[in-house]
Amino acid sequence: MKNEIFRSMTFLIRIVVLIMIGVLSGCNSSEGNEGSKNNNPPKVVEKTNDIKVYMHYMPWFQGKDFSGYWGSHWKMKTKNPEVVDESGKREIASHYYPLIGPYDSQDPDVIDYHLLLMKYAGVDGVFVDWYGSHNVYDYKVNLLGTNALIDRVDDVGIGFALVYEEFTAENVEKQTSKTAIEAAQSDMAYAEMNYFSRDEYITIDDNPLLLTFGPRYFKQGSQWDNIFSKLSNRPTFLPLWNHAGYTGNNDAGEFSWVDFTPALSDLDNFYNKVLGGNVLVGSAFPRFHDFYEEGGTGTSYGFVDFAEGNTLRNTLAKATQRKAKYLQLVTWNDFGEGTVIEPTLEDGFQCLEIIQEFTGVRYSKHELELIHSYYQKKKKYRGDTTTESQLTEVFNHLVNLEVAQAEDMLNSIP
Repeated sequence: MKNEIFRSMTFLIRIVVLIMIGVLSGCNSSEGNEGSKNNNPPKVVEKTNDIKVYMHYMPWFQGKDFSGYWGSHWKMKTKNPEVVDESGKREIASHYYPLIGPYDSQDPDVIDYHLLLMKYAGVDGVFVDWYGSHNVYDYKVNLLGTNALIDRVDDVGIGFALVYEEFTAENVEKQTSKTAIEAAQSDMAYAEMNYFSRDEYITIDDNPLLLTFGPRYFKQGSQWDNIFSKLSNRPTFLPLWNHAGYTGNNDAGEFSWVDFTPALSDLDNFYNKVLGGNVLVGSAFPRFHDFYEEGGTGTSYGFVDFAEGNTLRNTLAKATQRKAKYLQLVTWNDFGEGTVIEPTLEDGFQCLEIIQEFTGVRYSKHELELIHSYYQKKKKYRGDTTTESQLTEVFNHLVNLEVAQAEDMLNSIP
């Protein structure tokens, strides 16, 4: 009898131990996932403008504090971010300087800061400039930056899609045993497995939206048929404006980019194509002022003046006038080309304030400054577990549009 009782008690103890191990394992695994901050779906920002607004985003920056080195997009060939002037500014390859300083695209604090700013400006999603999935040149580190961003979009509550830089397939062919077509097929397989099936991925007509910046290498429709042939669901595929003929389908639609004409006549010609029923993604931009010549990487493509924000206002107004359904903002952070909407020392939050007016959100510069303050305290208290826990609550309030609660908690942190 005693032996039976002993065996029963031993069995129960083992069950309890296994349950405890399972609970602790679950806690540990979620603790390592910094993106899992909020168990409830983030609230959606209300807008009075029904145009879908997407932000073109570069995931290609490396910063020394995070990655251990300064990447080429901060340096080009002539600048060294290790050089710091008397005001504390690092030397970077751009005419414009990020308000938070040069950063790393894999830094989760940076990503949260970026996505929160976009959310409070009424941006519906990000179009990520994507160099594919292969480990050649800097494509792998760009992929890591892309995935770091995508892993956090659901926390903030905005969508994403890819802008495929398909010319990379030619370089993969030069560096590996794959043909360019095989390289592009592998990229599409990776995208389908890792991106297209996600709830946050942007779709049009129930198909994943895929843009390509060109095409610059694959210029025959049969090549694209081959590239997409192994996908279970062919994407809604949009090339750069005036490039539809290279995809084999002139009626598929396109997306526009920077218009260098004084009267925005190129944008007008683009929007005229909507009469054919094509899927068109328009564009709005603040300026174009590249650093290629000064950076020693080529000649300048041209210049479009900021005009105290009027270039952005005018291109946004053009989208409204021409009844655009989808709009791409060019760009969040291409510092090399100067098409920067992200807050900078030069322009502050002006671009985002203009976008707030366009999208018709109820928010203003006040919320943008609050998000900037949140980022600064994330950096100040990094490693302080107590304060980091409080800042996680601030983040949760912000993604749920609980501005007053976020501000009160943030103000309680010195």
